[in-house]
Amino acid sequence: MTALYKIPSALLILLWIYTGLDKLFRWGASRKAFHNQIFPAELAEVLAFAVPITELLIAGLLLFSVSRWWGYLSSILLLTVFTTYVGLIWVGAFPRVPCNCAGILNSLGWEEHFIMNLLFIALGIYGLYQHLIKKPKAVASGSSGC
Repeated sequence: MTALYKIPSALLILLWIYTGLDKLFRWGASRKAFHNQIFPAELAEVLAFAVPITELLIAGLLLFSVSRWWGYLSSILLLTVFTTYVGLIWVGAFPRVPCNCAGILNSLGWEEHFIMNLLFIALGIYGLYQHLIKKPKAVASGSSGC
């Protein structure tokens, strides 16, 4: 059971490290891809910095049991934002289709990207659930034991 408990966090850590580092290592292409999205240039510039840093911070949160709950919650939230955006692009809600912006994921179509994101959201929810049921009762109930 312990190994199953660690799988969601390990997979999410790999996802966030891969996507965060890919954006940083390919900074020029990543920044250009953010500017090719449908939002204003000022927001694209902020997101070009904020997204990879956030992805790496989430990976860091998932590394430690004391912060893992926040890592799962952050993963679910960020993946939900990404999935909503990908879903809107996929159904043609925007006047033009921007390019994908993450390494290997660049080869995925919008439908595949959407499904993959849903799977990672489910993984985050499963991990969060497992984390909550494994939490000691005193910590889960908020009592300090005094």
